[in-house]
Amino acid sequence: MSTAPRLTALDAVHRALGATMTDFAGWDMPLRYGSERDEHIAVRTKAGLFDLSHMGEITVTGPEAVDFLNFSLVGNIGSVGVGRARYTMICDADGGILDDLIVYRLGETEYMVVANASNAQTVLDELTGRSGAFDAEVRDDRDAYALLAVQGPESPGILKSLTDADLDGLKYYAGLPGTVAGVPALIARTGYTGEDGFELFVAPGDAEKLWNALMEAGEPVGLVPAGLSCRDTLRLEAGMPLYGHELTAGLTPFDAGLGRVVKFEKTSRSDDFVGRAALAAAAERAETAPPRKLVGLIAEGRRIPRAGFPVVADGEVIGEVTSGAPSPTLGKPIAMAYVDAAHAAPGTEGVGVDIRGTHEPYEVVALPFYKRQK
Repeated sequence: MSTAPRLTALDAVHRALGATMTDFAGWDMPLRYGSERDEHIAVRTKAGLFDLSHMGEITVTGPEAVDFLNFSLVGNIGSVGVGRARYTMICDADGGILDDLIVYRLGETEYMVVANASNAQTVLDELTGRSGAFDAEVRDDRDAYALLAVQGPESPGILKSLTDADLDGLKYYAGLPGTVAGVPALIARTGYTGEDGFELFVAPGDAEKLWNALMEAGEPVGLVPAGLSCRDTLRLEAGMPLYGHELTAGLTPFDAGLGRVVKFEKTSRSDDFVGRAALAAAAERAETAPPRKLVGLIAEGRRIPRAGFPVVADGEVIGEVTSGAPSPTLGKPIAMAYVDAAHAAPGTEGVGVDIRGTHEPYEVVALPFYKRQK
């Protein structure tokens, strides 16, 4: 039996705007409203408004919430101050990445874990299963929130016109409660585009009011609705990993070049955490025998690489593309790929991508492809 995709609180808005919809992780989501290239460029130069209500919010509360999260996740959540957020991961006992997450500390003993839509149920089940030895409660809050994101250089000005919250004092990877256009919201300065921007967690019943207020406030400076398609090219240009592509259960954070998120010493009652032994071994392997490295590839021609395409050098397969697309900012096809360490240095010559039997030349570059001017 097929299950109908879930609808966000903004579904009627997307359809009224003529969005092309797609089934993504069990949700009916806007892929694009018109030209995905135009939406991409608007976020880079002006601003875009995204519906991210498919993301999975999980609230963790209780006297031992921090000890529980330190045990369950690879990061040191104990060092996150109230009002701040941290990028981290949840791994299995073998060190494989189950998901990458953002954890917000909302209060002394209250945290919100935000999981990717495709892994939200897995993360919820894992956290619930790991909570038994701790005085902490894991609560599924996916239905309690709609999530809107306004991203781009004009986003601070747009939001300032609708709130008296201290946006100037809100640092990157921080959040504060406030009111936006009369709507109570958790205002977070995070994002997945490489631009400055904000994510607004609100009650689903308030989502349409807030969307309309943001669109009206942003119209004079070029704000446009933006779909998942341009979100993918934006994050690719910014070198940000996507679960299922750069991150999988078959990779540890060290294999993915993200070993920095693993903290073996923690601010909690114990330094033990799920996957610790396997991750310590992975860290040692990465020192002695570097695994394949995640690099950027820029096409010399016009053919577009896709996930799964082999990366080649001297007739041998040296890696695999994880994500690829045309880059509206660079004007060329780009890709992220895991390649052998011997071919990972920027400027390495003779590297190509096997695109349907033809070895197309590519330049190896350091990530990210794009970095905004501060």
